[in-house]
Amino acid sequence: MTGRSFFSVFPRRDRSIIPGFGLTLGITLFYLTIIVLIPLAALALRPMDLGFSGFFAAVTQPRVLAALKLSFTTAFFAAAINAVFGLAVAWMLVRYEFPGKKVVDAIVDLPFALPTAVAGIALTALYAPNGWIGQYLDPLGIKVAFTPLGIVVALTFIGLPFVVRTVQPVLEELDTELEEAAACLGATRLETFIRVIFPVILPALMTGFAMALARAVGEYGSVIFIAGNMPMVSEITPLLIVIKLEQYDYAGAASIGVAMLLISFIMLLVINLLQRWSRRWAGM
Repeated sequence: MTGRSFFSVFPRRDRSIIPGFGLTLGITLFYLTIIVLIPLAALALRPMDLGFSGFFAAVTQPRVLAALKLSFTTAFFAAAINAVFGLAVAWMLVRYEFPGKKVVDAIVDLPFALPTAVAGIALTALYAPNGWIGQYLDPLGIKVAFTPLGIVVALTFIGLPFVVRTVQPVLEELDTELEEAAACLGATRLETFIRVIFPVILPALMTGFAMALARAVGEYGSVIFIAGNMPMVSEITPLLIVIKLEQYDYAGAASIGVAMLLISFIMLLVINLLQRWSRRWAGM
């Protein structure tokens, strides 16, 4: 071949900086297998010692059902509260300049760095009947510490950063010219937010909600101090699992864990489907 090299006939594919698909896929599958799949498989196989009837009996005990209901209900309410106020905090950090903004931005990440047990002790000291805040709520008949309301407070505390940090980048990239165009067309501030801004940030908001919900369902350290841990009243599912382990009932603890896993998977699946629908709605 005169005047043409071998590589000009068979052009070389563009090389990527990261490893090829085969190597990357192999590393990913190996990592997920070691870190996620094998532990989940071990968790799912342990209740087989009880059989299906034993597994069903273990997860349908009144105490277990009450704990599951409490954990998922309080986690949902805490995530919903964070979705509202986390959006407000992210909006304030992106759209406004004020003294101490950097400090407020750093405080948002504090629940990530603070040990959950320390957070639980601090919240209990604040909201106990003789605490700094609880002493003013108690005469009004509002009990926070040692009640399900205290669990919601603790889960709201640890879940706020998830919503703020997922919504904040989307707000920063949002073009303000869209809002100006809506205002020029006669839209009010509320109409601009509902029709222009909210559809764009909704997928990120739902992602933050899902992350806060998932984090809250399995939370233990910050809750056990403020919950009171009364069976059938304020006993969360993770604590019940720990109690089962202390009683050497490993199959029973694994059964409750599998039940939590299945319920969490269904909830996250529904949220992901809603998130996909919201993206399509935003693109319309």
